[in-house]
Amino acid sequence: MNHRIAVAALIAALLSSSACGSGDGTEPGTTQEVHVQLHNSRFVPDHFEFAVGTTVKFVVENTDPIDHEFLIGDEAAQQAHEDGTEAHHGAKPGELSIPIGETRTTTYTFDEPGTLLIGCHLPTHYDYGMRGTIKITG
Repeated sequence: MNHRIAVAALIAALLSSSACGSGDGTEPGTTQEVHVQLHNSRFVPDHFEFAVGTTVKFVVENTDPIDHEFLIGDEAAQQAHEDGTEAHHGAKPGELSIPIGETRTTTYTFDEPGTLLIGCHLPTHYDYGMRGTIKITG
């Protein structure tokens, strides 16, 4: 009988933790994994919400027949990437280059409330609409 109770408690805990992993208003100080698909030159999903202090491991899968980027930053950072010449990303938190058919990860901690943007700055991608938003609540 105790085994059934333990299994039920474990299942309840797993269901509870997976609900927190949705990317919508997580608790401060938590870490979660979020999956993002690059499809038809769009981020899917393209909007996220996290609490200040949340650390997120983004798992980004490129299903398109072209390369893409996944770059987190404010408006100024996005403009710097749009104007910049960095050919490849991956050494800095929140910055990835994702080749055709590949999956890459980056981990980012959201330290301040506000809004950040996600963008792909390969030629014409950002202007085409390859962007998203991240709301950080505190």
